[in-house]
Amino acid sequence: MKVIKKNQIIIYTIALMLVVAGYLNFKTNGDLSSAVKTSSSEEELIASNVGDAELVSSKAYTNNETQNVESSENIVENTVETNSKVESENERYFSESKLERDSMYSQMIESYEKILNSGNSLETQKQSAQDEIAKINETKNSIMICENLIKTKGFKNVVIFVNNNSISVIVEDEQLNSDKVAQIQNIICREMSAKTENIHISSK
Repeated sequence: MKVIKKNQIIIYTIALMLVVAGYLNFKTNGDLSSAVKTSSSEEELIASNVGDAELVSSKAYTNNETQNVESSENIVENTVETNSKVESENERYFSESKLERDSMYSQMIESYEKILNSGNSLETQKQSAQDEIAKINETKNSIMICENLIKTKGFKNVVIFVNNNSISVIVEDEQLNSDKVAQIQNIICREMSAKTENIHISSK
């Protein structure tokens, strides 16, 4: 009886060891498979995320680049538009100023011509009117010569007004320095027999 019990204990022990070994083997294989599966899933997820990240990054870069180009184009367009607007305003100022000045001279000449053509005018009045007309034409001719000469010095636009001995010169120039002023003064002094202190120069 003792021998049987001992054998039974040995058999039970071996069976128990086999069961434990089988359980451990099953658990180990199952975890490994799960680990492999999990690892594979994580790799797929990482690869997917990397792909998405690259796609988003590329799209964002393209959008940023497009926005930068559009922004640069808008700046250039605005700058060109602003410059064109300023140039247009300057052109209008100089052209209108010359028209008003020439219109004033035309009206003055017309008034003196009426005196010349009037039968009621005295000879002294007619002579004075004739002198004034000649003076106006001389002034107009001198102004035209001076404006053309000043333009040859690099000024895009210029207009000159004469009021008795005072001469005002307005030029289109953003950097009117002393050298440019001296050039204008020399032209006015020479062509209009004016004194330097009577010449007033400004920029537009």
